[in-house]
Amino acid sequence: MIMYNIDEKYMLIRSALLNSSESDPIVIIKELMDRDFISLHGPEHHFLDGAVFLTAYKNAGGAIELSSALDALAERSRKMPGAMCAQWGICGAAASLGAALSLINGTGPLSTDAGYADNMEFSSAVLTKMSKIGGPRCCKRNAFLSLLTAAEFVNRKYGVHMPVNAPVCSFSGENAQCIGVRCPFNAGHDKR
Repeated sequence: MIMYNIDEKYMLIRSALLNSSESDPIVIIKELMDRDFISLHGPEHHFLDGAVFLTAYKNAGGAIELSSALDALAERSRKMPGAMCAQWGICGAAASLGAALSLINGTGPLSTDAGYADNMEFSSAVLTKMSKIGGPRCCKRNAFLSLLTAAEFVNRKYGVHMPVNAPVCSFSGENAQCIGVRCPFNAGHDKR
């Protein structure tokens, strides 16, 4: 098994995304999650999740220069420590997608336009959904939940439609902390 450092993982993710024409973020992330350079859990998700979203957004007709946006997101993601969910009270997936929206909106700390509020609205919505599911952490579950929430958000707010299909998780057998049918992406989850 090849061992990759975080910089190598970021470069492999970036390269794969720059070659993608897919606009469904779930299809993109599931393809990448199956690659040997993506761990079950790990800080590469802090880049992966937002980068997948930026790619799907661009491929769905969103106005963004993908290569430079991925570079900016990588710089921001490197500042996010592992275990943010337990130690900071914010999931890395939510932070990654929040950073992606910030790049889409060109939002900075002194912004007074709607982008600032939109970033906070999205982040609080996805964190609320995560809090209702509870722990322990699962980078796959939270990536799926964040991407589905973000796709709906940009469709409603910006008119950028990404076709998304709710995934069925294929990683539960690998995850010793899997919450099973409590997870909305578990095959046995009651969708009622």
